[in-house]
Amino acid sequence: MKNICILGSTGSIGTQSLDIVRKNKEEYNVIALACGNRVEDMAKQIEEFAPELVVIGNEDGAKKLKDIISSRDTIASEPEIIYGEQGLIKAACLQNVDVVINSLVGIAGLVPTYHAIMAGKDIALANKETLVAGGELIMRLVKEKGVSLLPIDSEHSAIFQCLQGNKENKIKRILLTASGGPFRNRCLEELENVTVEQALAHPKWNMGAKISIDSATLMNKGLEVIEAKWLFDVAPDDIQVLVHPQSIIHSMVEYQDTSIIAQLGMPDMRVPISYALSYPKRIENDFEHLDFFKLAGGLTFEEPDRKTFRCLDMAYQALETGGSAPVVLNGANEALVEAFLDGRIGFLDIQRGIEESLNFFDIKYNLGLEDIIGIDAKVRQRIEMKIGKK
Repeated sequence: MKNICILGSTGSIGTQSLDIVRKNKEEYNVIALACGNRVEDMAKQIEEFAPELVVIGNEDGAKKLKDIISSRDTIASEPEIIYGEQGLIKAACLQNVDVVINSLVGIAGLVPTYHAIMAGKDIALANKETLVAGGELIMRLVKEKGVSLLPIDSEHSAIFQCLQGNKENKIKRILLTASGGPFRNRCLEELENVTVEQALAHPKWNMGAKISIDSATLMNKGLEVIEAKWLFDVAPDDIQVLVHPQSIIHSMVEYQDTSIIAQLGMPDMRVPISYALSYPKRIENDFEHLDFFKLAGGLTFEEPDRKTFRCLDMAYQALETGGSAPVVLNGANEALVEAFLDGRIGFLDIQRGIEESLNFFDIKYNLGLEDIIGIDAKVRQRIEMKIGKK
């Protein structure tokens, strides 16, 4: 039985991870859970999964959760309840935890991942920003500590699965698929006045707000390109993005003999979560099966519209530049997406602001954890100042 810590347990990936645990209780045991401010949801998870430790975003949330727990007779054992970044680190480093599922949103996932690896924990990673901002540092630590880092993103899980049994064979290309988001085939003029609600309406996947906006700008695919480089040790030029609106092929690998291996399935994040948790074996699940005879219109592929959705090229540019450029890219994107969700900027201001930030900040190399956190903070502060002046 694997003992699990889930960082971001009340979000989309976290709740689907708990669904895997719920259906495979003989395989997994929940030791620690962490969330931001969804206190009521966390109380329900405590009641069902009885973790030893729970982490809430802030002190007020922790006090509220303690009050809820103490008032419910249905909760037999009260967990230790703590809060903040130090709480996340403690949860990720608990001695009896085997696997840390990191489904936190944004750069917040980097620090607990770093400390979990230092503590010798295996990582099931759904927080792509960890590798976007800290890929060189994190992958070096993974090798030094001899831990496993298994991807949960559907695309990277697909690539990982396509690589199984082919360790000695040279990769020619990674073919990274993208749904195209809610604004596929829209021109720049049509995107100028899109609303938050329109940008959140993803055609295939049920995701959190931040990743949904990233999908709408194609930045999500740019971040995945950077993540793929670090996970699979390939050159940026060997990662090709394909728009695949049906989201049935989750990604592919082409080998040097031009053979292409693909991983297919219905759009369901529980599949890559299940594989990351059960690897190297596969556990039986009752998810929807792919029926090829019901694929009306077949499977189609398009080139991404890089002129309209410039975030993708900016991500490639940051990856080629290296050093602090991906940190700036990621920090600017997070701050600008938050501002868009709050109604403070327009949709196209996201990519404009990212480009401006990449051009403004000098590049630094050989970054440690504190360097990354410091650069990220400076990028966010500058963006907030600029937005405040509008």
